[in-house]
Amino acid sequence: MRQDSRVPIRRPTHRTAGGSMPLVPMPEEVFHLFSELIQQESGIKMPAAKKTMLEARLRKRLKALRLEDFEQYCDYVFKPGGVERELVHLLDVVTTNKTDFFREGVQFEYLQRAALPTLLERGRGRGPRNSLRAWSAGCSTGEEAYTLAMVLEEFRSHTPGFEYQILATDLSTRVLEAAARGVYRSERIEPVPAPLRSRYILRSRNRAEGLVRVHPDLRARVSFQRLNFRDQTYDVGPPLDVVFCRNVLIYFDKDFQRELLLRLIARIAPGGYLFLGHTESIHGMGLPVIPVGFSTYRTAG
Repeated sequence: MRQDSRVPIRRPTHRTAGGSMPLVPMPEEVFHLFSELIQQESGIKMPAAKKTMLEARLRKRLKALRLEDFEQYCDYVFKPGGVERELVHLLDVVTTNKTDFFREGVQFEYLQRAALPTLLERGRGRGPRNSLRAWSAGCSTGEEAYTLAMVLEEFRSHTPGFEYQILATDLSTRVLEAAARGVYRSERIEPVPAPLRSRYILRSRNRAEGLVRVHPDLRARVSFQRLNFRDQTYDVGPPLDVVFCRNVLIYFDKDFQRELLLRLIARIAPGGYLFLGHTESIHGMGLPVIPVGFSTYRTAG
């Protein structure tokens, strides 16, 4: 997108009772500019049906920047250097971060029952040099990554010599900061089986706060970093043995879905596993993977 593709600035005159925020909706031409920028930079589709959502979420940025209306914000973003300065914050507010511990639990059961023993037979996870590497791609606030850590730690506890590392990435710096802290409302851990809760979850000394925290030994197993699926290269290190990329494809168009999947598969070691969301289909994409379970695939080799 060219930085000179700005719309003319027209200042609204309507204000809230407190005079602090505009009541005037985002002009259509402004929405189209942001929609195009968001899809271009992140791959996330922003159809007209999401205009109200975008307005609501961007009001926080207007307030933070002390801007009066969406057109001022548009001018701020598209002036020279504006996209580079504001893009991370813009993408932070548009990303949807819905996740849970042990979400779609049948896949974690398959991982523990079938995938890990198979990988172990192939020598993966045998000692630090061959540590099993797992990736939670689109990790949101960390529940999936820490679920992976619990499953792998349980496997390690009865498998001498087994070692593992977990990489967790997301587009949003805001959710990555929350994930790294590993602090959650107590109701968030209800899906975690009681034995695992007792081993890996710490409750606040002040029970009235209703907060819990993932055990530091488990947090130490997970490395968090920002990654944009639109980037040409993914800095994820050596080949991965297990990749969870669930409920991510739904935000992209078909062409980019296939492009993203090919990039992910290229980073999975031969015989490694790819876990997708239960509503995400790869039918007809001609991908070099074999279905082995519920939205679960294995690479050749």
